[in-house]
Order: sequence, then C-alpha cells, then structure tokens
Amino acid sequence: MIFIGFGFLMTFIKTMSWTALSYNWIISIWALQWGIIFNDFWHQVIGGKDLVKVDVTLQTLIIGDFGAGAAMITFGVLLGKANLQQLLFLIFWQMLWWGLNLAIGEMAIKGMDTGGSIFVHSFGAYFGLAASFFFQPDRARVSNNLKDSYQSNTVAMIGSIFLWIYWPSFNSALTTGNT
Repeated sequence: MIFIGFGFLMTFIKTMSWTALSYNWIISIWALQWGIIFNDFWHQVIGGKDLVKVDVTLQTLIIGDFGAGAAMITFGVLLGKANLQQLLFLIFWQMLWWGLNLAIGEMAIKGMDTGGSIFVHSFGAYFGLAASFFFQPDRARVSNNLKDSYQSNTVAMIGSIFLWIYWPSFNSALTTGNT
C-alpha cells in the first residue's frame, strides 16, 4: 500500500514523477520507523507506564505503516514544493505529533478509528495543509513544473488502482473478529 500504491500515485506531476517515487520510498521508511518509536513512546507516557524498549511485532509494524500513510498524505500536499531534506525534517515532527494524537485518541478519549479516517487521513491532510503554508505558498500559481502528462497520469493510475484494490485489507489490518 505505502510503497507501491502511494509511490506510483505520487508520480502525477511530470517533472517530479520518478523523483516523487524515490522520495516516497525514502520518506515512508523514515516515517515508518519514527511512527513506531513515537507511537510506543506516547502510549507509554500517557498510559503511565515505565519507559521500556519497543517490541517490534506485526502490530507495531502495521501501526508504523499507518503513520507512513499519514506522512504520504502530507507528502501529496507538499509534492513539488519541498525538497527531500525539508520533507525528512517535517515528517520527523509529524510522526512525533501523530504518535501523540494517536495515543490521546486511543487512550484518553477511547476513540475507535478502524478505517483510519481520523488518526491517519484527517491528521495527514490537515498537517499537510498547515505545512503547505510554509513551503512556497505562491509557487503553484506561477510554476509550470506542477503540470501533468499522459505518462505521469498513466503511472499514477497504476498506484490508484493498487490502492483501490488493497484498501480494505489496509484499513482492517488491526481489527479483530469480536463484534
């Protein structure tokens, strides 16, 4: 989902197509790691537990993948506006706040967000929207580099189809059979 679906989806700008794919992979790996660390950290802090090492399990990897999903939504907002170093810096801070948001939502508010519409999609979209204010806000109006092409749209369609097919399994990865 993250590496193929979002990766190919982000190739829709012709001047950023393959660069966006490589940025996607680098940023997703970065976000996945920091998402796991910050999510576990904030759950320990808010849960009143002693700080212990992070156990890497299938569940923590999936949660890190959800953090990378929020980062990819933010990346889609900033595509063509920020360079790799700026994105890595931004995503580090995004994962810190995403982990806090997730811990508060799950532990303090007891919110259930099976599909990730609040903790993944909304957080990523609003974080990206806020960050876009600081990354060359007038560039989209004056730049010819933010246009698409037939090839970039075709490759982006592959990512869209991949996301559409595998979205249910991504959203329900942490659900249980209990009703």
